[in-house]
Amino acid sequence: MRSHRVRMATRAAACFLTAGLCAAVPAAARDRAAPAWAVAAAKVPTPASAENARAVLLSDEYVITVDAQDHAVERERWATRILEPEGRDDADCMVEYDSGDRLRYFRAWTITATGRQFLAMPSDFKDVGDYGDVDMQSTDRFRILNPPAADPGSVVACETEKQLPPYFSSKDWQIQQSFPVVFESLELALPPGGRYAVSWSRYAPVQPSKMPSGALRWEIKNMPALNLDNHHATPPWEALAARMSVKWGPSAVNGVANQWRQIGEWIDQLEAGRDDPTPQIAAKAQALIAGAPDFYAKLSRITSYIQNNIRYFIVMRGIGGFQAHYAADIYRNGYGDCKDKTTLLIAMLKAIGIRAYYLHVDSERGVINPKAPSLVGDHMVTAIELPPGENDPRLIARVKTSDGKDLLIFDPTDTATPVGLIRGQLQGAYGNLADGADSQLIRMPVLPPSSAVLAREGSFVLDADGTLTGSLTYTFTGGEAASERLDLKDLGAHDVRRDWEESLGSALPGLSLDHFQFQEPSNSSKPISLDLRLRVAGYAHDAGPLLLIRPRVLGSDLRDVPGVMAGKPRVYPIEMGHPGRWTDSFDIKLPAGYALDGTPGPVSVQEPFASYTSSVAVKGGVLHYQRDYVLRQPVIPATDAPAFRKLESAILSDERGMVVLKKQ
Repeated sequence: MRSHRVRMATRAAACFLTAGLCAAVPAAARDRAAPAWAVAAAKVPTPASAENARAVLLSDEYVITVDAQDHAVERERWATRILEPEGRDDADCMVEYDSGDRLRYFRAWTITATGRQFLAMPSDFKDVGDYGDVDMQSTDRFRILNPPAADPGSVVACETEKQLPPYFSSKDWQIQQSFPVVFESLELALPPGGRYAVSWSRYAPVQPSKMPSGALRWEIKNMPALNLDNHHATPPWEALAARMSVKWGPSAVNGVANQWRQIGEWIDQLEAGRDDPTPQIAAKAQALIAGAPDFYAKLSRITSYIQNNIRYFIVMRGIGGFQAHYAADIYRNGYGDCKDKTTLLIAMLKAIGIRAYYLHVDSERGVINPKAPSLVGDHMVTAIELPPGENDPRLIARVKTSDGKDLLIFDPTDTATPVGLIRGQLQGAYGNLADGADSQLIRMPVLPPSSAVLAREGSFVLDADGTLTGSLTYTFTGGEAASERLDLKDLGAHDVRRDWEESLGSALPGLSLDHFQFQEPSNSSKPISLDLRLRVAGYAHDAGPLLLIRPRVLGSDLRDVPGVMAGKPRVYPIEMGHPGRWTDSFDIKLPAGYALDGTPGPVSVQEPFASYTSSVAVKGGVLHYQRDYVLRQPVIPATDAPAFRKLESAILSDERGMVVLKKQ
């Protein structure tokens, strides 16, 4: 059964298949008997847990047979009942394979609610490339079925057999789906003397039973759906779903740390020699650092070169896309994927005497579970070894390994984030360091709030008719500048201004901009600023002799999470993105003839994960609004939901606060 991530990635490809494909096949050719297992699965009643589901997986069974050379054949058969029209997407059977692998067979049947059976014909299947990404070439393929008679009430049954790649000796079993599962099993048949090891992610370990054949069999019944449709600000689906990893052959070592070490050693061996610098690479690296005054300057010049001159392009061939190309080829071609860019970076750093390592991660925090060693993870970044005593304050994204190495984490595919920082989704996540016998799992750093700052400063004049005029400057620093830099890169100047005007206009009805200018330094470690001059008609509201104004002119720090704000129990952690600091400082010159009649009181909320303060003061006819929001954690535990609600309630009250002026 395909994983949630693969299912979402291939849904666009599946749209090429239409119900019309089966119309050309005579009905008589389709009336072929389904196998006994499929008929039995179709008789399984829909459980009460699927009452509101779009589909239910009635049965999903794997059998993995390993030979004496640790090569494996995987057979799977599964049956899905469609409950709602939307459930057809969950029944369009699919198998992923590499063009060099042997897909031995793929058969499917539909059993309707009335018991009629339809055999899927060759015209119901379509082979498509991997993901359809314009920045990707891959030998991975998907064979996708558009099942005949796939209507609510029907059961679609599929079975496949394929030879697993010889370089893999593990299987990640996705035991939880976005819809309920009635029964699922995995059977592992090992050669005489064969070893195995298992790890479980977000599910209590299940002990296997021994089959008469000697195979091991794990069974799970009544697995609830993981449906996040009505949940907000959660970790990614893959970070919450239950799974098991089973390993055999050389991967089957005892102990979590040993399993992570074995995976790291495998990656290290896989990439051996590919990061060796050629004379051309060494010469380029030396030219880049010529005259560099310090270690940071050297790193910055080489990492910037990789970011800006090596195009991100995926060419996945060979060992399942895990093995990088040679540094010489990457340098000559000027493109590569995440592991390629890491390979060339390691080679260039090696040429100037700096050691660096492959760090296998996932692009989303939480997917890699430290308790469940596996090859789950879709990304590769670089871990750069820092020399003893290197304390440049700009090199923030650093960790220490169990054997005492100081490492700086850097993602060479992230073209906007300078060396020394990492983007929010990597902060606090786990990665597997490939360092031979010293390979190990490491937790990537959570950066301090000062690493991502947005400061808004404005000076305004309020007229007696309620019109507000003035200037405003946004200053983006660190991680906030990286995010803004990506937007500026992806959009043209016209689109950037249009998007900003729409956003500002929704917050300030009646807005007109007299000036709009970004100041974007070429150095990615420098702040970005946006300068505005604006006019807002009707900013203040008349209430008889009173004039009501909002001291918070622009900007909102509110992070509304439905459900939590309503006081409902929270099951999942609350995703906040990244630590940071957001500040406002606004001065509003008040109109003559008005006196202060009332201001909101100061606000101060202090929680371990965040703090928020604001104040309003009037002096010399000028109203001053100041606030400071500091977020320290990228993820807030579910148990802190009441504290989060308290924080957000205070922010909401403050942002709606009004100053009352009375006409004299």
